[in-house]
Amino acid sequence: MRLKRSAAPLVGALLHSLPLSAETLIRPPLDVDLVGEVRSVEALHEDTLLDIARRYDTGQDEILHANPAVDRWLPQAGTRVLLPTRHILPQAKREGLILNVAEMRLYYFPPSQPGQPDVLQTYPVSVGRMDWDTPQGTTRVIAKTRDPAWHPPESIKQEHAAEGEPLPDIVPAGPDNPLGKYALRLGLPGYLIHSTNKPYGVGMRVTHGCVRMYPEDIETLFPQVPVNTPVQIVNQPVKVGWLSGTLYIEVHPPLDEDRSRTNLTALAMDLVNKQYQRRPFKLDGGMLNRAIEQQNGIPLAIGHTLRD
Repeated sequence: MRLKRSAAPLVGALLHSLPLSAETLIRPPLDVDLVGEVRSVEALHEDTLLDIARRYDTGQDEILHANPAVDRWLPQAGTRVLLPTRHILPQAKREGLILNVAEMRLYYFPPSQPGQPDVLQTYPVSVGRMDWDTPQGTTRVIAKTRDPAWHPPESIKQEHAAEGEPLPDIVPAGPDNPLGKYALRLGLPGYLIHSTNKPYGVGMRVTHGCVRMYPEDIETLFPQVPVNTPVQIVNQPVKVGWLSGTLYIEVHPPLDEDRSRTNLTALAMDLVNKQYQRRPFKLDGGMLNRAIEQQNGIPLAIGHTLRD
């Protein structure tokens, strides 16, 4: 079982004694925004980056952005591969499910359990492609289904028919069902968080708006999430957050449809200025520019609080 550890020093002692699952982290206090840690592993002879991504529960685009110089299909045995497994929590209420579509990552904040430390879980996901975007806003989980049948909407049936691949009115549960074995139905009509029969597409914009998870991830998540769990869907290509007295920034490429109207530098500076008004700090402009240029999803330290 792989272990992710929070970077928060206030909870660090707990992390060495608790048997956490691959996607579970100690929930930090509200004044700490970073979780997890960046690691690197060596590629095996038979590995692709996609194999490594699934093995360490990261998405395809995530691992490609974190390793731009590594060949996707032939990384070669012994190549060091950076795992983008440290995250700044999205700016949203820390409850229920939070989906950051720009990051293609889902966060789950389970209810507190008596006598147990509060935790959070995070998973890579696929979201809607440019012409079938995943809607933003606040909703809830309204139903849960095991072995769901798929009723393709007319728009998807027309698309497949135009490609010479007609779909039936109902696709029953089984290996050919794109919903996989589990589905969480959202209050947004027609939208689901579901498993998949095409796991290597996880972490890309490949869906018709639904949220697709690795089969092993939703198998873990599905039984935990009760009906009426709140769901927040946000679009935050730039996130900033604190760990002790250090301010970090995490930058992801904007969604394709947002590129022409998103100025990452202006967005980053707006977020940085808001943090400065709350908590003055000395800014490292070079590291800020590096994060904006790289857009690799790896949190970088860009400032330190001013000392009296």
